[in-house]
Amino acid sequence: MKALVALILLVQLPIHKAVPAAPPAPLGCDDPESEAAAAAAVNYINGHSHHGYKFALNRIEDIRVVPQGPNNEIMFLELDLLETECHILSPTPLENCTVRSFAEHAVEGDCDVKLQKVDGTLSVLASKCHSHADSSEDILKVCPDCPLLASLNNTEVLETVSAALNDYNSKATDAYLRLLEIGRAKVQYHPAHIVVAEFAVGATNCSSEDAKANVGACQLLPEDQSNFGFCTTTMVKRPSQDLQVDCQLYGHQVPAPDIPLLSQDTSAGLPPSAVGFTNHNLGLAHNNPVASESSSSEILRSMLAAKSVTKRAVAVAAQHDKVPRPVGFVPPPPPCPGKIRHFDI
Repeated sequence: MKALVALILLVQLPIHKAVPAAPPAPLGCDDPESEAAAAAAVNYINGHSHHGYKFALNRIEDIRVVPQGPNNEIMFLELDLLETECHILSPTPLENCTVRSFAEHAVEGDCDVKLQKVDGTLSVLASKCHSHADSSEDILKVCPDCPLLASLNNTEVLETVSAALNDYNSKATDAYLRLLEIGRAKVQYHPAHIVVAEFAVGATNCSSEDAKANVGACQLLPEDQSNFGFCTTTMVKRPSQDLQVDCQLYGHQVPAPDIPLLSQDTSAGLPPSAVGFTNHNLGLAHNNPVASESSSSEILRSMLAAKSVTKRAVAVAAQHDKVPRPVGFVPPPPPCPGKIRHFDI
């Protein structure tokens, strides 16, 4: 009899079904983990770019984390970057590179980066970027007299760079320098006619004296001796004429920078991809479509796996919203986008 009563009581006990846990709170764009992933992404982007300048992080626009297993996750980042004054060949650490001001006609980079984090170690799997100069209209609203970026193959720019390098080589006592690429340039017409340009150079196996006899025989130094540098020049064309040029060689770097542009004929200072543009586009080196979460198979699998817990999570959130808030309660900021480090563009 006692056994029968116990069985009846057991049957009448409420049956609790296991409820899937709600998904974890999304990672915030300014969280330390996000900052570390962004730093790894920016380092990868600069390390795998072959033209133009280094870029610095301006803002983390979004982050998405997709668990893959124990201590293994895929991360998708959307980053807003800004061009610095350091050429991609410069050995200067990024943290010591100055971000160009808005009035200097800033160049912005928009990047999607896919990373994997295994046991705390980050590695970049793919990157996709596009960079562009801010609109001329926006610059002129802030600084009506500021010169704007000129096309990299502008006739006056090409003439100025050629004259500047010839002038430098004619006075140099060491290696003859060869033009690698024009980085950026501006042409000002009022109140004076001025052309300003920046360009990268490489030392050759010729001295300046040797080059006078046969410049065609002057070749860039081999990788184990390579020596790259950077020049700035200003040519005043009106009301008077004046040319100033300053070049700095970086010295041999170990390992030597990986720059495919050395295999091209850069005598004109422009890779074919830069003709007609005012800046070098990050997209030339970073164009892998799988860097975007919208093109990712991991995201699709994550959405299917999360479908079973979505209703539960919504219900919990709705119940939480019914809890009365104390007077003066300020809700926390949204997890993304993150803070702006330099300026909005």
